[in-house]
Amino acid sequence: MKQTTHPPDHRTGGVRNGAATAAPPPSCGTKRRQTTSTQWAAWAFLAPVTLYLALFYAYPLYRNLDLSLRNYTVRSFVQGDAPFTGLANYRTVFDDPTFAPALLHTAVFTAVCLVFQYAIGLTLAVFFSQNFRLSATLRALFLVPWLLPLIVSASTWSWMLNSESGVVNAALHALGIGPVNWLTSPSWSLASVIIANIWIGVPFNLVVLYSGLQSIPASLYEAAAIDGANAWQRFWRVTFPLLRPVSAITLLLGLIYTLKVFDIIWIMTKGGPADSSTTFATWSYQLGFGNLLPAFGPGAAVGNLLVVAALVFGLVYVRAQRKQALS
Repeated sequence: MKQTTHPPDHRTGGVRNGAATAAPPPSCGTKRRQTTSTQWAAWAFLAPVTLYLALFYAYPLYRNLDLSLRNYTVRSFVQGDAPFTGLANYRTVFDDPTFAPALLHTAVFTAVCLVFQYAIGLTLAVFFSQNFRLSATLRALFLVPWLLPLIVSASTWSWMLNSESGVVNAALHALGIGPVNWLTSPSWSLASVIIANIWIGVPFNLVVLYSGLQSIPASLYEAAAIDGANAWQRFWRVTFPLLRPVSAITLLLGLIYTLKVFDIIWIMTKGGPADSSTTFATWSYQLGFGNLLPAFGPGAAVGNLLVVAALVFGLVYVRAQRKQALS
């Protein structure tokens, strides 16, 4: 019986002799519409973040910069007709006799707090990584200073360090040591706020560094122990090097936070006595809001110096991370 053959049909997709034919590729118009739709979706997700950054970061920074470059008074602050003065406010700040002590206090306050917060936090993180009984409970208790409002923590420390009725002086008296004017002596006021800020900042370092320790494989410690390394050698040769990325971001965040600490110092000492605990953060507030005739321009200039310091350290961190990634 003679079979009839048909030429293949190239016009439509479908099934020919049990084999599936491929569907025609999408047209250029379809691809363009898909790309446009993806771009609009990406912009829709970025819009809330962009709006938040513009309203709460970019605009306040712009206003603070504008304040520092103009001669603002209470009247001109309301009416908006302050004359442009350029860098005159910055020259006023640099020539002020408070500038040098405030710079020194800011540097000492930041450096001492960072060193002790990191050292104590790392020690506690290594201690709690042993996972002994009640480890989780004690770790949670160490978070209490971090969870309390700053006004509560500062008020508590003010009461504890009170010269007459504080528990610290009571403990010193029981040991046969005379009372110390923690908050009213120029020799002790800066040390008092440093102690309080260290106590508040240790839990943050503990949490971040403890998380970093959990990411280090236990096999590395086992290998080091087999090679004869003791506890200190395992920490110095294994833990500390592998913890460097976490340590770097912990120190950077701690630096930015410590530079702008205001609540603790203002509640405990108000920057005194005799500016003995004044930092750039408290000085900026005093210039802008602490006088009957506020100096908005110089106050904004001091605030911008803090922003520049934080920005410089942030750029140093980014550059160091790039070098580490390339090496």
